[in-house]
Amino acid sequence: MRHVAVMAGTGAIGMMAVFAVDLLNFYYISRLRDPALTAAIGFAGAIGYVQIAVSIGMTIGLGAVTGRLIGARQARRARRLASAFLVVMFGTALVLGMTTALLADWLLGLLGATGEARAQAAHFLHIVAPALPLVCMGMAQSALLRSVGDARRAMQVTLVGAIASAILDPIMIFVLHWALTGAAISTLLSRSAVIVAGFVSLRGHHMLERPRRRAIRPATRRIGKVALPAIATNLATPIGTLFTTHFMSRFGLNAISGQATIDRIVPVAFALVFALTGSVGPIMSQNLGAGLPHRVRETLGAALKLTALCVLTTWAVLAVFHNTVIQLFGIHGVGADIVRLFCCWLVTSYFFIGLLFVANTAFNNLGHPLYSTGFNWGRATFGTIPFVWIGAHYGPIGILYGQSLGVVIIGTMAVLTAFRVIRRL
Repeated sequence: MRHVAVMAGTGAIGMMAVFAVDLLNFYYISRLRDPALTAAIGFAGAIGYVQIAVSIGMTIGLGAVTGRLIGARQARRARRLASAFLVVMFGTALVLGMTTALLADWLLGLLGATGEARAQAAHFLHIVAPALPLVCMGMAQSALLRSVGDARRAMQVTLVGAIASAILDPIMIFVLHWALTGAAISTLLSRSAVIVAGFVSLRGHHMLERPRRRAIRPATRRIGKVALPAIATNLATPIGTLFTTHFMSRFGLNAISGQATIDRIVPVAFALVFALTGSVGPIMSQNLGAGLPHRVRETLGAALKLTALCVLTTWAVLAVFHNTVIQLFGIHGVGADIVRLFCCWLVTSYFFIGLLFVANTAFNNLGHPLYSTGFNWGRATFGTIPFVWIGAHYGPIGILYGQSLGVVIIGTMAVLTAFRVIRRL
């Protein structure tokens, strides 16, 4: 429990700082009192989550393989494979980012974005999307630091980006009056700061070397066995979000603004739950590599207890301060109803999302990545589409209820399967 708490806690601090700045960014935009801009952030964010999902999937593969090699005392081989795979990650992220920028307007049209909101979201993506390699490399550096057990520096790397963004956002948005353009430029600069901090932190661990051309193919083959299913797994969640955003767009800009507010609150409120997926994985893979399956089981149990504690605490805070949240972000009409329902009741469904995330981490690091792919896509399809489709007949509130019911079912099934996998080790 102590190991899990330290790794997840430091990861959560760094992650919370990053997403708190994202939330602050959204707050600054909301103060401009233009529903089109806040809705644009919601539409652009839904597409951006797809890019982030691919980056996370590659990072999971990198962390799982290097963690297992380090647990088996093969640090030199871990360094060679990690350095070679960074080249693959950079190239993949560059192609995906450029493609997203080129197709931004068309993709936003599929989501139901129209008018000024669509134009502003496309402009934002044209600036931010091509810089996806910056995000990908920052995630990889943090994963490598966690793989060697350096939770403090992994946290510091993400804090650097958060601090840079917190300083630059108000300058770009209010002082220079660049609005959404300023928010995009601030994002690029803060991500660049993360890259610099990551390389400096990794030098002391000797986890990077000049990539060897002959090592790229074996690195891609070995890490890709985990990374490809992990990418497929992580794509399920943003695909489900795209589907939900499409239905929510039918109820106007206020509904999209309410949904966008929730999407910005959740990563901050549940930073510990999200950090568990990146922190618990190396612990599991290290103990699997060291031949200690009982510690793998203990790690899963500790992660579930921390998830429950995080959700209960968050529920209490959001339920008490839900009116403050609505006022801060200037949400009106149906958007306010959406935020109020989430803060007071539906926030509890994130316990089951936490179960799903922790279970997927176990699958990815214990040699069963296809299980996580199946459960995540189960959530995005059977656990989302029919429930959201039926709920949409009762308005945006029905959509939220449908989302929550689907994840309760899938999350429960996933964690029960994870315990069965561990019993078979």
